Amino acid sequence: MAQGKVSVRFEDVTFGYVTEKPLLKEACFSVREDAKLTLMGQNGAGKSTIFKLITGELKPDKGQIHFSKDATIAATKQVMLREDLERTVREYFAQSFEEVPHNLDKRIADVLEVVNFNTKLDKVVGELSGGQQARLLLAYALIQEPDILLLDEPTNNLDRDGIDHLTVFLIMYPKTALVISHDADFLNSFTEGVLHLDVYNKKIDKYDGNYTDVVEEISARVERDRAKNAQLLKTIQDRKDKINFFAHKGGKMRKLASKLRDEVAEAESSMVGVRRDDRTIGDFSIPAQDVKGSVVDLTQVKVIENHEAHLANVEISFRKDDHVLIEGPNGIGKSTLLRALDSREDPHAVIAEDVKVGYYKQDFSGLDFEQTAYASLASMMHEPDDQVIRHTGAKFLLGGAALATPVGALSEGQKGLLCFARFVLQEPGLLIFDEPTNHINFRHLPVIARALDNYEGCLIVVSHAQDFVKQIQFNQTIDLSKLKK
Repeated sequence: MAQGKVSVRFEDVTFGYVTEKPLLKEACFSVREDAKLTLMGQNGAGKSTIFKLITGELKPDKGQIHFSKDATIAATKQVMLREDLERTVREYFAQSFEEVPHNLDKRIADVLEVVNFNTKLDKVVGELSGGQQARLLLAYALIQEPDILLLDEPTNNLDRDGIDHLTVFLIMYPKTALVISHDADFLNSFTEGVLHLDVYNKKIDKYDGNYTDVVEEISARVERDRAKNAQLLKTIQDRKDKINFFAHKGGKMRKLASKLRDEVAEAESSMVGVRRDDRTIGDFSIPAQDVKGSVVDLTQVKVIENHEAHLANVEISFRKDDHVLIEGPNGIGKSTLLRALDSREDPHAVIAEDVKVGYYKQDFSGLDFEQTAYASLASMMHEPDDQVIRHTGAKFLLGGAALATPVGALSEGQKGLLCFARFVLQEPGLLIFDEPTNHINFRHLPVIARALDNYEGCLIVVSHAQDFVKQIQFNQTIDLSKLKK
């Protein structure tokens, strides 16, 4: 990678929300101006925390963070803040400036064109779809024209056209960009290096190359280190066995035992600190409530095209074992349909009485952020069982510390895994997923796809992740763009 002026540099940075459990420990790395890098690490490792350290929202416990002179910084958020949902599009962008420019409307129009989105500026943000809000989150950072652009899961909720526009923008962007994403294809298209944050040793290593190359390089390095350690352990055990034998012989044998102890100490000091790769959740199943007859009946669906809504009359029923894919471009009304079902107040989108519904929402608003993760899981059981709760949490990499953490303080990836753990305990008759791959480490996705494919209840999925969708057998597909008045 070519060397240039450094844009941001971490110098022996240590940080932790709890002092005795740091997320970063004497982390050192630098990023040059105009670099395009991926920030990679396990769920909960602290990737979003690094962004907050760069923006100044958090301060290091130790060490320093250096920036190029007068560098400006802007970061996207993964989800829209709840207070922003009440603002108009114009009001939302206006707050990104200390002094609102006189040409604000033009600047908004220009930046929305970059993210391939067109909307009325007096539109309320909360009325936009998840994909449209994702474009606003990105545009909000871009309109500031920062020297350092931080993108946290920018492809979440974006359709293929949106991802393509973002990819072109990043390739052409003349300044520094750091990206957190689990979308390997997207990252491979523009990244030139990876900053790898290890959740175990709290360090950051820098690698050149695209995302897939780096993942393979890290895996190969782990295997090399494990092989070296295995050989050293064999040597150490052999020396210890001889020490135990010679130590009781006296004379020269005792001196030999002393020499062997030195060799053991040297071998132990040569042990490689093996980087444990991302843990992947194990196979799991979601038990299904036994529902007789129709689970869902649709007689009318709201379809939104060119910012105008029309009602399409339909006669659609879903039963147990039906796996349904809802398709259509961003803003067509996919999430609107799912919300109508979940509300159980729309007479044209009816869920059968007594059907238990598991709903994976894009923004995790179905979770109580004030509850601990443990309490969140317990609420899914008629009679909470401590052993079952902890065993289920562990299946989804939610150990004791994570279960004791308030849901709102979990990483976005951990919130996603918590949702799946809840479904296992809930035993729903209907599962509704609105972009279930959002925030989830790509290593977990094949496991999750198998669980959904094997689910014996009624399943409704909205997802733009084609690789994920292809792993699930759907017996019904509904394209909202093809529904007529």
